[in-house]
Amino acid sequence: MLANLGPLDTSRIADLRPYLDLVPDPRSRRGRWYSLTTILLVCACATVSGAKSIDELAEWAARAGTEILEAIGLRRHLLRWRTSPSRATIGRVLERIDGDALDRAIGAYLADRHRTEVDNDDRPWPRRVIAVDGKALKGSARTGRKHRHLLSALTQGIPVTIAQVEVGSKTGETKHFKPLLAPLDLVGAVITFDALHTVQEHACWLVKTKKAHYIAVVKLNQPTAHGQISALPWNQVPIQHTASGRGHGRTESRSIKTMSVADNLGGIAFPDAKLAIRVHRRRKETGKKETRETVYAVTSLDAHQATPAELAAWTRGHWAIENSSHHIRDVTFGEDASIVHAGSAPRAMAAFRNLAIGALKILGMTNIAKTTRAIAEQPERALPILGIRGHLDRSET
Repeated sequence: MLANLGPLDTSRIADLRPYLDLVPDPRSRRGRWYSLTTILLVCACATVSGAKSIDELAEWAARAGTEILEAIGLRRHLLRWRTSPSRATIGRVLERIDGDALDRAIGAYLADRHRTEVDNDDRPWPRRVIAVDGKALKGSARTGRKHRHLLSALTQGIPVTIAQVEVGSKTGETKHFKPLLAPLDLVGAVITFDALHTVQEHACWLVKTKKAHYIAVVKLNQPTAHGQISALPWNQVPIQHTASGRGHGRTESRSIKTMSVADNLGGIAFPDAKLAIRVHRRRKETGKKETRETVYAVTSLDAHQATPAELAAWTRGHWAIENSSHHIRDVTFGEDASIVHAGSAPRAMAAFRNLAIGALKILGMTNIAKTTRAIAEQPERALPILGIRGHLDRSET
């Protein structure tokens, strides 16, 4: 049993292999010894065990026993012995892999796992909320070439990356907003995003085409809407919800006000906006002066569709993505320090980190670093977490 994880109900954990089978193999048919799914499973299991680099992926496979390799599906050698994929083999595959296909496969797997977890939970779940946020792979930069950049869609509540695309060096995140979300079923969901993606075309597309709602931070990139919202009579509106917290050497308090803006009174110069939102934040770090910040936003949700407390939670949930996903990728898995840079390898490594974090979060793990260390001590523990059954399907895992 993993620390504070409890026995795994493997019947409720989807098998990762059918999803990886959909990723096209970039290699020539001649000379293949390991199937693509087997190599990708090695990467997935090693990352769940805390592997941070391609070298560590290969080392995990080399340490894995015969029983683990059989469960993964490693092809038997003609002389009845097995060997694991080398560092060179894994590296070549990740460099040439179709990054879009791999992200789609892992995103679909995590989305299905997340949906199953919510459907089988007796607790009442609030409206589905998805945050859109970007992240740079700083270690992938090279002389004369900028670092790689990814745009992701993550569920709030249980932070799971259900979609990811790479942002080209000559294009910004904004152009990839719709391609990122287009394959997803967003009916009734709330999409949160920062000011970079607060574009009228995006808001209209979400409401009219995807039948979703949005919460969009409004800054000076939308000068008309920002001017309208900031000029509203906020002093006449009482504070509708407050929250405070302390941790990491700082104290923070937040308050929220909302205001309905009727279309027949001029509305707001942003498509389908029903509520204007004002969030005021105070932060005091140990040994420093208190800082104050006011953030404005608009939402297509009406007052009867979401309470001020829910709007505050969803807004803060978007900002919390930094700690619940990006921080773990950088600190626990060393993403910013990774010097992997060739081909699709940086993106593929990020996809496997998303897979590891999402699979463990769905199982209720809060300390990912501690959990990966525990799994590394007994590599067979990684398999049932990814739904790989067979020889290692044991109740005590």
